[in-house]
Amino acid sequence: MELQIDIGDEALVGRSTPDPLRYAFSKKRAAHAGGRSAMVAADKVQSSLTNALNGAASGRPRCLYVHIPFCRVRCSYCNFFQYASSKALMARYFDALMSELRWKAAMPWTQAAPFQAVYIGGGTPTDLSAEQLTQLGKTLRELFPLTPDCEITLEGRVNRFGADKFEAALEGGFNRFSFGVQSFNTQVRRSAKRLDDREVVLERLQSYRAYQAAPIVVDLLYGLPHQDEQVWLQDLQDYLDVGVDGVDLYQLIEMQGLPMQTLVEQGKLPEPADTATKAGMFAMGVEFMARHFQRRLSCNHWASGNRERSIYNSLAKTSAEILPFGAGGGGNVAGLQMMQSRDIDCYIEAVEQQQFAVPMLSRASHDAALFGAIKAGFDRGVLSQRALDQQAGYRLFEQLSPLFSAWQGNGLVSLSEGYLSLTTAGQFWNVTLSQNLIGLLQAQPAATLQQAG
Repeated sequence: MELQIDIGDEALVGRSTPDPLRYAFSKKRAAHAGGRSAMVAADKVQSSLTNALNGAASGRPRCLYVHIPFCRVRCSYCNFFQYASSKALMARYFDALMSELRWKAAMPWTQAAPFQAVYIGGGTPTDLSAEQLTQLGKTLRELFPLTPDCEITLEGRVNRFGADKFEAALEGGFNRFSFGVQSFNTQVRRSAKRLDDREVVLERLQSYRAYQAAPIVVDLLYGLPHQDEQVWLQDLQDYLDVGVDGVDLYQLIEMQGLPMQTLVEQGKLPEPADTATKAGMFAMGVEFMARHFQRRLSCNHWASGNRERSIYNSLAKTSAEILPFGAGGGGNVAGLQMMQSRDIDCYIEAVEQQQFAVPMLSRASHDAALFGAIKAGFDRGVLSQRALDQQAGYRLFEQLSPLFSAWQGNGLVSLSEGYLSLTTAGQFWNVTLSQNLIGLLQAQPAATLQQAG
């Protein structure tokens, strides 16, 4: 039985337009593609997680994620802000985090196989003290089985991250650093509530790079207020000139409910770029990176040399298992998807009682691995017929040919010898395409998929 695909649905296949980069869809969808899951009953959350972490390893790739939910200042575009960086609160939180690390590290599942990547995210993890950074890194290395080439990333910002903290992080064993620069332009940075001027950011990045001790990666946003195409081109040139090891190019997300929206409405900031303008800025970034022979790792990430690998970010978009720590940390283990409580008091109380700080738990569907393969493929910019069919267990790529052909006709993909490759337009809309494909499969009657398999 064939899949039910409405190739006349513009929301699914996009518009037929001379400019698919800017106008294939009305706007980009959420930052990450999703999938379906079923909620676990509240009274089964603790026992379900206990059983999972007392079980054996699945054989899938594994990562650790540690969340540090503190920032000195909330950036005007940010929807992740949780707590201001109070030293007393951070010290109390850090003690609880160390307890959670020791508790979960002792569980059989944790010790059953090595972890390939560790990511310390936030928030602003670089707001931790030098002593805390060293302790955190050493604790992770001492307690958890890590692969010999395990990538251990510290995320943060250059503000107040001087030589003392950088050296402390290196002493702790961190071997990759990711800094949210967003823009080098001082006016753009100030309008987004970033704390340092262009010259300070450039000098600080150059100082880290001079150590030659670990890859240094930066994030750049496009579409910010005051950031026209000329400013964006200079941002790209500054990345190249400062000589760091890699860059992520992200578009500014929708502003609903964020401080930036209020500032725009009050006339204190100009409107940020619309979707069509951001699409053009994305294409500028792609062309710039190709012109300067930067090595592309995904639709949004490039490396300047061979040191940058981006292991965690790549694995997180697959069906890899991620064991989370900290208030607001998210992950999945043994098919259980979780987000730990964002409330620090609730988190600390749960840790003190050696309970999982997980208010809600869901169980991934049987096709989660398939959806993971789809998300990973679109993130890389290419979907393999062989890999997709192998994951699905039947000839799914061929079943999807009407959709793929419609996308090709609309300038979003190219089909050749068993591969679906995203055009520049498709790369810009990659999350939308991935979500559309996953949504299409989710909407199929169960009998259709069963007969197809």
